[in-house]
Amino acid sequence: MIKQLDKRSGITYVYESTSYWDRAKKQPRSKRTLIGRLDPDSGEVVPTDGRGKRRSIKNLNPPAKRGLVPVTQTERLFFGTTYLFDQIGIVTGVTADLKTCFPHTYKQIQSIAYYLILEDQNPLFRFRKWAMLHKHPYGNTIPSQRSSELFQSITEDAKMQFFRLQGKRRIEKEYWAYGSTSISGYSENLRQVKYGKNKDGEKLPQINLALIFGENSGLPFYYRKFAGNIPDVKTIRELLRELDVPGYEKIRLVMDRGYYSADNINTLYKEHRKFLCSTSAALQFAKNSIRKTGAEKDRHEHYNSDLELYVFSRTIAWDYEQERPYKGDTIREERRMYLHLYFNPDKFSDDSKALNRKLDALKAELLSGKRVPEHEKDYRKYFEVKETPKRGISLSYKQEAIDSVRDRYGFFVLISNEVKDPVTALRLYRMRDVIECFREPGKAAIQGEVLKKQEQIYRDLGVEPLPAAPEMK
Repeated sequence: MIKQLDKRSGITYVYESTSYWDRAKKQPRSKRTLIGRLDPDSGEVVPTDGRGKRRSIKNLNPPAKRGLVPVTQTERLFFGTTYLFDQIGIVTGVTADLKTCFPHTYKQIQSIAYYLILEDQNPLFRFRKWAMLHKHPYGNTIPSQRSSELFQSITEDAKMQFFRLQGKRRIEKEYWAYGSTSISGYSENLRQVKYGKNKDGEKLPQINLALIFGENSGLPFYYRKFAGNIPDVKTIRELLRELDVPGYEKIRLVMDRGYYSADNINTLYKEHRKFLCSTSAALQFAKNSIRKTGAEKDRHEHYNSDLELYVFSRTIAWDYEQERPYKGDTIREERRMYLHLYFNPDKFSDDSKALNRKLDALKAELLSGKRVPEHEKDYRKYFEVKETPKRGISLSYKQEAIDSVRDRYGFFVLISNEVKDPVTALRLYRMRDVIECFREPGKAAIQGEVLKKQEQIYRDLGVEPLPAAPEMK
């Protein structure tokens, strides 16, 4: 060991000197290796940044010996549900797509999503307490301020990329259920909060949220906010424009009757989009088909035991119109459409009873002289009203109008430009119930369905079910 003082810096360096015999020069030589520098206070050698440091670190970290390892940290965490979410993310590709679109923050996004699902009634500032009790992808707490910054960092480009990746996983395999839900709000700072009618017919300030789910997978992969005063029927054109951005071409939409209009159907034909849509039985082409069905509506030859309905299907001609402003004309031609009818005798009975109660109530209003302004249209539709000074008010029913309404009771109508089989069409349409479930995820009926399907989900994922715990949601 050789110590050498550097006069310029005042540092004493310590070298390891190794002597050896140089056969070529036939004389002794020495090789020096820097170990470190001498601490003037303690007299110990402090490793430097050179090779001496690496050797000293190697010596300071000898291989671990076998044996008991002392416990340095104790935790008790719930991981059953988050483990299930992890497996769902892997199987469905959600985790991989999040990692692609948000490489630096995808674990934080997953952890917040887990929290919002499991603690849907709690605000985000309680995430810290939840994170201390649950195993989750990020593994650390996320303060409320950091979560707000995380939301702000999510750009439209990243969202559309995620939609594109998720959509392409199932675009060729399934129909897309399209629907919307309303979120009430009273903020004066949000421009899209407008007065509109929600699904219960209540007029409230709200934001409309359009959702798309895969009818087979049940997975959402697209959403868009609309102002609360925009009705569902006017969102189709905007939806088709939005779907062009991620490059979706071969799409198949399943929609309820709230999205039906002649203009929307013409737009879907124009854009060459496949669709399945529910419509009102009061539309003229539906009434014509119901009239043709006539007495056959409850014959057993049309009965489907699986659906427990009488099923009919017809090919009709849709009167297609397309305005061409650049040419100043309108194209009018026929397009092929499949119309499916479903007759339910129980619903026919219930609707008939409801109509009788309605007619009795309208009659009582007319005879009492307490007419309701909102019912004037029904008064004119179902009654001939005569009033004289001597006899007072006399009524007679318009039986033809009553029969016309009753004839279509019990019928449910679907139209499509692709699905020919009425049984397949109804099964596809019923899959849109998944959107109805996501509107109110806290309902007891939905929770019951989740519990019934939980074991099946584990089997489909190929993982072992974990033992249930009272604390597990």
